[in-house]
Amino acid sequence: MEIKVIRNILEANDLVAAGIRERIGEAGAVMVNIMGSPGSGKTLLLERTLEEFQGRSRIGVIEGDIRTSIDAERLKRFDCPIVQINTEPFGGDCHLPANAVGKALEGLDLGGLDLVLVENVGNLVCPAEFDIGENRKVVVLSLTEGEDKPLKYPLMFRESHAMVLSKLDLLPHLDIDIDQVRKNARSVNPNLKIFPLSAKTGEGIKAWIGWLNGELKK
Repeated sequence: MEIKVIRNILEANDLVAAGIRERIGEAGAVMVNIMGSPGSGKTLLLERTLEEFQGRSRIGVIEGDIRTSIDAERLKRFDCPIVQINTEPFGGDCHLPANAVGKALEGLDLGGLDLVLVENVGNLVCPAEFDIGENRKVVVLSLTEGEDKPLKYPLMFRESHAMVLSKLDLLPHLDIDIDQVRKNARSVNPNLKIFPLSAKTGEGIKAWIGWLNGELKK
């Protein structure tokens, strides 16, 4: 019975997600779902991404968290439309469900946007299980999280189209083999695009922005 209930929830979510993807496509926009652990650097990556795209593309943001609008407040300086989703009112979900994203999109003028960036709730498990109608999934993995995370949480890396390996500026201070991180990630998903970068210093940002630009032109 429990398995059947879970299956029904996922099927209902996928149906809503398919409708969202159709809406996004009809508007001529692209939606990117950015996932990762709390503290992996998702919001700082968004800040640097918005800086790079400022004046070049029309971007909307959906911010997901269990409580607070702290991350959305950090992005206000970019003068782009932002919609906050807090999951606490409907159970404190550790992911954004498709129906919540669909409602959030009603607060954005999709016809006036090229790109919608979604910062999902900080978690390396749940967000990978739920389609939200995105065109691309991205996982942000901080070097501080260790080499083993792609092996311990394979679904997140298997489902993602790209991995941002964040906090590259800390590499000299960490006992970590960045090549092993790549190897572990690609053992789970051989087609995974990998972007080592530091949103703090800007190192590696151009490759990430180039990939996003390429997705906008498809």
